Amino acid sequence: MTYDPQPLNTRGVELPAAIAPLVERLAEHNHEIWARQRIADGWTVGPRRDDARKEHPCLVPYAQLAEIEKQYDRNAAIETLKAIVMLGYGIQANRKE
Repeated sequence: MTYDPQPLNTRGVELPAAIAPLVERLAEHNHEIWARQRIADGWTVGPRRDDARKEHPCLVPYAQLAEIEKQYDRNAAIETLKAIVMLGYGIQANRKE
């Protein structure tokens, strides 16, 4: 069986520039959730990903990640927000963090 991913087509969805802080916060949150699960599963930080030794170089705080890793998390946050909008939901700030 060949898997052919079919995510929602969000190409036409434009997010307002004012949402940039939300994107960054969600990207950091996604990283924290991922890292918490890895650590709970016995993983530790290491110089390179090593599944046998359960080591991963990204098991560091978000601020210490390489920019390319941060962008991976940002892209996931952006696509999630676009899907929310495309599915008819709104995003509105009700309070400041």
